[in-house]
Amino acid sequence: MDRLIYTAMTGASHVLQQQAAVSENLANTNTPGFRASLNTFRAVPLVGEGLPTRSFVVDSTAGSDFTPASFEPTGRPLDVAVNGAGWIAVQGADGKEAYTRNGSFQISPNGVLQTRTGLNVMGDGGPITIPPGDQLLFGKDGTLTIVPSGSQPNAISQVGRLKLVNPPPAQLERSGDGLFRMKDGSAVAVDAKVEVVPGNLEGSNVNTVEMMVNMISLARKFDMQMKMLQSADNNAKQASSLMSIAG
Repeated sequence: MDRLIYTAMTGASHVLQQQAAVSENLANTNTPGFRASLNTFRAVPLVGEGLPTRSFVVDSTAGSDFTPASFEPTGRPLDVAVNGAGWIAVQGADGKEAYTRNGSFQISPNGVLQTRTGLNVMGDGGPITIPPGDQLLFGKDGTLTIVPSGSQPNAISQVGRLKLVNPPPAQLERSGDGLFRMKDGSAVAVDAKVEVVPGNLEGSNVNTVEMMVNMISLARKFDMQMKMLQSADNNAKQASSLMSIAG
């Protein structure tokens, strides 16, 4: 009886964990460049007495969905979308290099190019500093040019270039801050083949309908585990009643 309780409890616990992952995906359906988390259940055989078919259910993060999403034109000069495979390098809160597909940038009061969350955007030689200018433009290769204040419109000056990389997806892992990093903690070299589309943002690749169906399915699985716990409790009560009568 107690084995049934722990088996059902384990199943319910991991269903809740997978519901949390699905909820995170749904919460980021409008986050530019977001990559959906992929979760699955795997069976873990029980060790001990009983039938060999008994097993625990464990939630397992299979990785992330790296399928590209559609672009949305914004017309904003500080917005870029990565065209095809590739990532934009940023400086994480821990000071180490991390990678994102969210190309919505801003300029800090100190003139540093940053993400909307305040992280420095990395260039070929470190964070990109932008001097005062009248016009700012991104090239498809990630180069950033401006027209210095007080200069002629044709006086274009290059101030930096985005660090664009393309590491193998299998070597990337999502961190708690939502950014991707190399599993071995290393920094990735620049890939000259990666290009961006200025004035656009890539949407999230979360399939809202699929996530909603998964949420309903997980809710039903949780209810099933709860019914198993109730059945185990009823069996225990009936066994106690029979033991008291026999005694």
